[in-house]
Amino acid sequence: MQSCHLDEVINTIQEAKTSLHLTGEAKWIKVSTSYLGKYKSLMSIFFKLMAQDKVRTRIMFRSNMHVPVGLTKEQVESEFFRLYYQFVKHSFGLSMAPISEKRTTLRIYFDRLPDKHEKAARFKNYIHGGVNAHINYRNIFLPKDNISEVVSHEHVVLQCVDIITGAMSFKLNRKHSEKMPGKRTRGNKTIAKEELYKHINAEIRKLYGGYAFNVGVNTGQYYGGDSRWSMPYRHWLFIPRNHIVDTTR
Repeated sequence: MQSCHLDEVINTIQEAKTSLHLTGEAKWIKVSTSYLGKYKSLMSIFFKLMAQDKVRTRIMFRSNMHVPVGLTKEQVESEFFRLYYQFVKHSFGLSMAPISEKRTTLRIYFDRLPDKHEKAARFKNYIHGGVNAHINYRNIFLPKDNISEVVSHEHVVLQCVDIITGAMSFKLNRKHSEKMPGKRTRGNKTIAKEELYKHINAEIRKLYGGYAFNVGVNTGQYYGGDSRWSMPYRHWLFIPRNHIVDTTR
């Protein structure tokens, strides 16, 4: 999002949480029958901010049947950071952003990185150098001090993204079909989560005025060549360059 919208977005989401009596951290794992209506309302507000072009959301995921091959030990050990880097570099279409006479400064807030401080520091250096090399010609610059880690409990925008990401993972991993152990029926939380996923799916479709949306593939480029930059919401199915297809997975 642009910095001019940051305070408005945060305040709007926080006020919505307060009015809905969502006093703690909003998270996908908390979705239940009793909270379903509140989470639907929160998502509608978040998607309204997207429709107003005050927030843009990008989801990247992988299919287990695309098995990477030829990876070195170091590449395997740093898989999480490498995927994160690809997401930052490509998902928001920064290389397609309008070129401005005035330099645009980029700021990145990562959820708390799951590794030791030294490894996380190397990753931030990697992000700093790699992203700048990719976007500098657009007159966009990422200062090293603008790469930060935040705790989602204290960041309401991340909380909304967690809910969307959880919903997509829920659907892609077919958890909506899971039944209770030893039972022939699904649990109430599973049913509530499916209802919230359907609500989010409908909100995505509203953004595109009825264009088709398939949760399992890349979002179409409805706005032409610069869609990766200009679209409010996009999905990216990341497929390793060197891979084999294992249809049993």
